[in-house]
Amino acid sequence: MAGDIIIAPSILSADFAKLGEEVKAIDRAGCDWIHIDVMDGHFVPNITIGPDVVKALRPHCDKVFDTHLMIAPCDPYIEAFASAGSDIITVHAEAGPHLDRSLQHIRSFGKKAGVSLTPSTPETAIEYVLDKVDLVLVMTVNPGFGGQAFIPEQLEKIRAIREMIGDRHIHLEVDGGVNVETAPLVAEAGADVLVAGSAVFKGGAYAENIAAIRDAAMRAQAAA
Repeated sequence: MAGDIIIAPSILSADFAKLGEEVKAIDRAGCDWIHIDVMDGHFVPNITIGPDVVKALRPHCDKVFDTHLMIAPCDPYIEAFASAGSDIITVHAEAGPHLDRSLQHIRSFGKKAGVSLTPSTPETAIEYVLDKVDLVLVMTVNPGFGGQAFIPEQLEKIRAIREMIGDRHIHLEVDGGVNVETAPLVAEAGADVLVAGSAVFKGGAYAENIAAIRDAAMRAQAAA
């Protein structure tokens, strides 16, 4: 079964004009990880930040930098994001033909390796790399934009991946439309890392929002 619930706010929903301050604020508000969405305008229809921004943010927070590369190709940029201070680097199974190689490349820099699946990709796509990952990220929206509605059909995929993980020490992360209403659903299905963007940053009540999401998820996890 999954472990403690980890809340990883996505800075995609932060105020980019004061990103360092926003990272400090969610750190003080009680988040566990900082989720950094990297988009290239090619693999997904948006452009966000690069390794220089990650490097600039690193001195502002000691917590885990959970860097999600929604880019293709990803291999040429892994070293840059590792050097910038990422702790976990997640690549998409769909982003290139050699997923195993990409995961080995991440680990060669002493970083934890993650693999992500878009909503249309089945869990079987990662079956043969499970022993080379520290994290599996299930997208519960189509990647590219924040603030999208949760896709409930992904709950069965989360359950299937939790079963596949078995007793391996692998985090199961969910990203997309996670809020107080959906957090219990993904936690009950087996997720232990919840990425939340607009649900954390809305209204400026960061600590209250993080606590509410965590509490809803933990109650569902305990009941599962």
